[in-house]
Amino acid sequence: MDDRTGLDTVAPTPLRSAARYGTRPTMKDVAARAGVGLKTVSRVVNGEPGVTPETEQRVQEAIDALGFRRNDSARVLRKGRTASIGLVLEDLADPFYGPLSRSVEEVARAHGALLINGSSAEDPEREQELVLALCARRVDGLVVIPAGDDHRYLEPELKAGVATVFVDRPAGHIDADVVLSDNYGGARGGVAHLIAHGHRRIGFIGDMPRIHTAAERLRGYRAAMEDAGIPVAGSWMSLGVTDPERVRRAAEEMLTGPDPVTAIFAGNNRVTVTVIRVLAEHARRVALVGFDDIELADLLQPGVTVVAQDAADIGRTAAERLFRQLDGTLVTPERIELPTRLITRGSGEIPPAD
Repeated sequence: MDDRTGLDTVAPTPLRSAARYGTRPTMKDVAARAGVGLKTVSRVVNGEPGVTPETEQRVQEAIDALGFRRNDSARVLRKGRTASIGLVLEDLADPFYGPLSRSVEEVARAHGALLINGSSAEDPEREQELVLALCARRVDGLVVIPAGDDHRYLEPELKAGVATVFVDRPAGHIDADVVLSDNYGGARGGVAHLIAHGHRRIGFIGDMPRIHTAAERLRGYRAAMEDAGIPVAGSWMSLGVTDPERVRRAAEEMLTGPDPVTAIFAGNNRVTVTVIRVLAEHARRVALVGFDDIELADLLQPGVTVVAQDAADIGRTAAERLFRQLDGTLVTPERIELPTRLITRGSGEIPPAD
């Protein structure tokens, strides 16, 4: 018995072979090294009172020497929470998702939660596998950028209490919170900006039409053209995968066809980058407005005019809503649409060449 603490103690023993590869040190190892009882180690590890500063220092030195880390599994079972959330992105390499992911992580950290993320690669089956794998690991909530359009597979998880917020695109066939940008309004405003600078032959190059954002941006393009009384030729519109080869082919066809465009509206950041390369090789000056900002857009000559989304605000809004669900302060799912912003830098202000 330790007269100073009233706790059971044992004589210190040398470090055993717990440090060998694949074996984590336990609280027993810490107790043995520090020469105290398990209860004393538990109190130090959990920040509980009843331990003298000298004993606490001895236990902490043993923890540091052994590299001991607390196992939170039992605490998780008692609380019914894992203090972790999952983030399912379309593509981890896409610059748009960097600030979005960071914002989700910051909100999670402020709530004492760990963020686990993964990429669906725009594959609905992979999205489902990843989401269900995260649920199997008992995450408390999910932030999902959906690849598919049918999310009924999530119904059992939602009923079990897994908080879920969809981002950038709404869920399919289920009621769930969604946070997205005003894709329709942003595209409509961007195309109207080109029309205001004298353009009537305006091309649209976008992502696959089954994707919500691509469909909404195309709808905005059509609306702006209709508002101006401009009939749209079929050759002025191209939707599909955003790999450079496909986008380059679409841009070149629009620029060299029988009714060439004088301006292009690019449906996302990847499309914009490829179109910039095509225009650099083209003799005629063509106006360009892109949806999504891109790195170094202000340093190009001319600078690239864009319809910008606030990816960080989207991620922050989604994560805050997720934790409000977990706190029980939200019940009815909502659709939150955040505004976009037109940034004029020069490329969207080039007048028609003919």
